[in-house]
Amino acid sequence: MTQPNTTNRLAYFALAATSLLWGTTWVAMKFGVSTLPPLELASIRQFIGGSLFLGFFLLKGEAIPRKKQLVQLFVLSIFTFVLANGLSTWSLQYISSGLAALIGALYPLCVVLIEHFYFKSKQLNLLSLVGIVLGIAGITVVFYENAFAKHPEGYLFGICLALIAMLSWSISTIMISRQTVKINPYFGMGWQMFFSSFMIFGLSFIPGGHIPLLDIPAVSWAVIAYLIGAGSIFAIIAFIYTMKHLHPGVAALYAYINPIVAIVIGSILLDEHISLQLIIGSLITLFGVYLVNRNLKKS
Repeated sequence: MTQPNTTNRLAYFALAATSLLWGTTWVAMKFGVSTLPPLELASIRQFIGGSLFLGFFLLKGEAIPRKKQLVQLFVLSIFTFVLANGLSTWSLQYISSGLAALIGALYPLCVVLIEHFYFKSKQLNLLSLVGIVLGIAGITVVFYENAFAKHPEGYLFGICLALIAMLSWSISTIMISRQTVKINPYFGMGWQMFFSSFMIFGLSFIPGGHIPLLDIPAVSWAVIAYLIGAGSIFAIIAFIYTMKHLHPGVAALYAYINPIVAIVIGSILLDEHISLQLIIGSLITLFGVYLVNRNLKKS
C-alpha cells in the first residue's frame, strides 16, 4: 500500500507535470504551425487522440452512447474542440504562444459574465468584480505594450481567433455544467475529439495551404505525437491523479502556471519577446482569474 507521504509527493509531482506539459503544448502548437497548416495540425491531433481514447474504452467494454448522447457530444465538440482548440491553434500562426495561453486563461472571467448577464444565475459580488477588473487591467497592460510594437500581418486577426476560442471554451464549460451527458467523461471526450477532427479537417481547406498526408514532414509528426502523448494523455492522467489526492483549489493551480510556462518556454525555444511589462500584466491577469475562480468554487 502506498504511504500517505509518498502519495502526497506523487500528487505534487503530478501537479507539476500537468502544469509544465499543458504549458509546453502552447509552444509545441506554435512550433507545429510553422511546418503544418494550423487547422490540419489540429484535425490530425484530434483524430488520433480521439481514436486512441475510443479504442481504449471500447476494448474495455464501454457501451456506445445512445443517439441522444451522441448528438449532445457532437454539439459539445463544436465548442470544445472545433472552435476552442481549432481556433486557438490557428491563432498561433499570428500571435505568440504566451499571449495565446494568457488569453485562454481568461475563461473563468467569461464564464462568470455569461452566467450573470445571460442566465442571471451568478451574482457579481465584490470578489468577482475585483477579479474581473484585475483580469481586464492585466490584459490591458499586455496589449498596451504590444499596441506600439511592430507586428506581423494578421496580428489582430490572431487576437480575435484567440478571444473567440476562449469564449467558446467558456460556453462549453457552461454547457457541460448545465447538461450532463451520463457517460464516462473521458469516453465522451474521445467522441468529441473524434467528431471534431472531421469538422476541423473540412475547415482546414478554407484558410488555404493544405498539405497531403504523405507530404507532411517528420518534424510535424513529432509535434503531433508530443501533443497527443504529453498533452492529451499523460497530462490528463496526471491531472486526474492530482484531483484525487490534492484539494481541488491546489489541483487548479495548473491553470495559473500554464501561461507562465508558455511565456518562459516560448521565449527560450522560439525567441518570443518577453518584457517586464508582459510579466507584470500576466501576473495581474492571473491573480484576477484566481480571485474569480476562488469565488466560483465557494459558490
